Amino acid sequence: MGFCSRAWSILRNFFRKQQIESQLDDEIRAYVDMMTDERIAAGMSKSEARRTSLAEFGGITQVKQAVRDQRAGTKLEILWQDARFGWRQLWYSPAFTLAVVATLALGIGANTAIFSIVDAVVLKPLAYPNADRIVQLLLISPHGSNTNTSIPEFHNWQQQTSIFQEVVAYDRTGPGFNISEDLAGDRPEQVHGIHATEGYFRLFGAPVILGRTFTPKEDSPHGGKVVVLSYDLWQRKFGGSQKAIGKQLWLGKDPYTVIGVLGKKFASDPEAEVWIPFQLEHADTDENPFFQVAGLLKPGITLAQANAHMKLAATQFHRVRHEEDSRQSFAVEPLRDSIIGDAGRSLRILWGAVSLVLLISCANVANLLLVRATARRREFAIRSALGAGRWRIVRQLLTESVILSAAGGVSGLVLGFIGVRALLAISPAGLPRIGENGTAVVIDWRVLGFTLAVSLVTGILFGLFPALSTSCSDLNSSLKEAGKRSGTGFRQSKTRSLLVISEVSLALVMLVGSALLIRTSFALSGVNPGFDSHNVLTLEMSLNGERFQKTAGVAQLAREGNQLLRAVAGVESSAAAFWLPIQVIDGLPFQVIGRPLEHGGSRWMSTSPGYLSVFRIPLLRGRDVNDHDVAGSPLVVLINQALANQYFPNENPLGKQIIIGKNMGPELAEDPREIVGVVGDTHNNGLGRHPEPMVIVPLAQVTNGYTESYTDFQPLIWVVRTRSDPHQLIAGVSEQLRIASGGFPVVHVRTMDEVMGRSTSRESFTTLLFAIFGAVALFLASIGIYGIMAYSVAQRTQEIGIRMALGADRGAIRKLVVWQGMRLAMAGVALGIGMAFGLAHLIAGFLFGVHSWDPAAFVSAPLILSSVALLAVWLPATRASKVDPIETLRAE
Repeated sequence: MGFCSRAWSILRNFFRKQQIESQLDDEIRAYVDMMTDERIAAGMSKSEARRTSLAEFGGITQVKQAVRDQRAGTKLEILWQDARFGWRQLWYSPAFTLAVVATLALGIGANTAIFSIVDAVVLKPLAYPNADRIVQLLLISPHGSNTNTSIPEFHNWQQQTSIFQEVVAYDRTGPGFNISEDLAGDRPEQVHGIHATEGYFRLFGAPVILGRTFTPKEDSPHGGKVVVLSYDLWQRKFGGSQKAIGKQLWLGKDPYTVIGVLGKKFASDPEAEVWIPFQLEHADTDENPFFQVAGLLKPGITLAQANAHMKLAATQFHRVRHEEDSRQSFAVEPLRDSIIGDAGRSLRILWGAVSLVLLISCANVANLLLVRATARRREFAIRSALGAGRWRIVRQLLTESVILSAAGGVSGLVLGFIGVRALLAISPAGLPRIGENGTAVVIDWRVLGFTLAVSLVTGILFGLFPALSTSCSDLNSSLKEAGKRSGTGFRQSKTRSLLVISEVSLALVMLVGSALLIRTSFALSGVNPGFDSHNVLTLEMSLNGERFQKTAGVAQLAREGNQLLRAVAGVESSAAAFWLPIQVIDGLPFQVIGRPLEHGGSRWMSTSPGYLSVFRIPLLRGRDVNDHDVAGSPLVVLINQALANQYFPNENPLGKQIIIGKNMGPELAEDPREIVGVVGDTHNNGLGRHPEPMVIVPLAQVTNGYTESYTDFQPLIWVVRTRSDPHQLIAGVSEQLRIASGGFPVVHVRTMDEVMGRSTSRESFTTLLFAIFGAVALFLASIGIYGIMAYSVAQRTQEIGIRMALGADRGAIRKLVVWQGMRLAMAGVALGIGMAFGLAHLIAGFLFGVHSWDPAAFVSAPLILSSVALLAVWLPATRASKVDPIETLRAE
């Protein structure tokens, strides 16, 4: 029978059952009548002929059933019968059904919410053609890997044509562009932009719906000022007009010609609205790493092959440059991994944690089903006596489990949708790939498929043990024990105990993880950052235009801006810099004069005078940067205590000279700088890491090469200390900065306290969710312990009555029940401690100021769990101690 014919037969047999049965009756009746007529013709009487025919035909009911068994869709019909019967059973037990559905909804909903974010950030492939072949190129050093690249390295990688089909440069961390249609009358709007080489659009498959992208000539030095727009910016600025091509837009103070518009669905990383050509000079020897490089591997080239080739290319690169002692190498990694970064690991840990919550939910539901199956053992015994096989009973119970899991799945999907919104509201700053305001995180077919799969798997998982346990019961003993309340069978009791132990052990794992992360949060909050963040306002400004390609232009803006800011009522001090003290600051090599063989590395930043005052960073020795440290005056530098300790451990560093950025190329070449001050350490690489060596140079004394690099790819940050609430001065301070800059917009206005909060938002997010999941796990485990002990007391009422009749006092009964419950809890705790060590090892990378084997966490978590378990056991124990032995024995 073909597929279509079989499908039609199944549908006909299922939806036209009465007609099919009527036809079967007619066929049987016609056949019996035909046999009867033949026997009458042979000389039998009518009654004898019919009796003989029926005897030869066999039982009509059995024949009908045999025919039904051969029909297409019989198994579907039997399943439908099981589903209807199961639904009726659950409908008439609303308390049980609601308890199970609510427990499952909690576990499935939490998993759905977390999976939605994990899917958007980690699992979904990048929305580019050949995304699996796009890689990020890396610099590998003893200190780790770095995606920032310099011009010589980029040009070297472009020559590796044996493994790369395309190699492009772009900046993923550049500032915004101040864009306007009319320089004179239009107030600039800041939009995010990307500098890119001309192959960028080919590599990422950017669809062009109007005009074109860069030509190689336009991407060469002095190739003209052209710009490609995003679809949204095209609609916003030009109303979607075809005449936008050839129009001018002002980026800063420079006019750019619009040459193309990209399709609406193109999603760059980071999101951008304008693209302008990089125009890198091939002969440029600037070794400042300020952009990123992506490559498209040739078909058939694996990551291992590419990395082996890049390692060899690094050796040749350094040999040509006479840098044989260099410890840097080249490597590649999938672009998706580079974009996701550390966020992928934290999300996977959270996904694992919420999976433990689901397992606890399943164990809890399995215990409820075991209790329910025990209460129905007489029903199953009678069905077995009437001919129902073991697997029919198992199928019935599994069908009921799947119905419950389906209801839990639907409820969980609703909770998951709500949970996703809640998670996005508290999600950490900078979570990749979620889109603006979390628009990329949606409940789509992938999430629906995941929820369906989880629902089915959980239905089978929590329903299988009770079904098998019940189906294995002895028929005679089940019928004899059905009316008794003093026992439930050793196998069922053991299975329920094991489920409770597993719940407790998994809950302890979650509690230990929560305790470790909470202690990490406390440790981070107790770290002295090295500066005072209170009453400090930060404002960002992108510096576009040729004026700010030179140090003199930036220094003049900083000087005039600070003069205007300090005149604002309520402002105590102000400064301008390209970095905040909590941000991950760029590193540059330096050499101490007089130590030709000693080269060091340090964090590097430039500031205007007043930076130390704004943040109240202590000056330990010497002097601060001042207004006399300008171009043409002796070059000076401040160093932090970490650098002084490492490179000048037993001497006074004041008066010593260092060269910063030596061998970085003529554009960045500097003369020696004199150390004029030593400042206190700040956590310049994040609160979770120790302060690193750092140098601070006057903003007016950096080379034009550095200034050009930073104004192209880093916003200028204004920092203002106020005498009262900084929020009250935002409007006045912003207006003064617009006046000083000639109308440039001010963006990302935050207090320094808010910046500090954002710097630890990912750790706070992980800790909060782990704590919530731990609390849910603890609640479910306590419910599990309470449920099994309450059921045990109810089933052993007769035994308790007899014990009390024989002289046992109420205290002894209470102790007996408490001991039995706490024995299960302690077994779960013992098992959970071993599992918790494994979890602690997994999350060790997220910990700060606490060991993965932290005694406080491994003591407090079992104590909390044991206390809750004792409370859960105490209620049934108290109920057991109040049993009236006379009433119990009379009832029995």
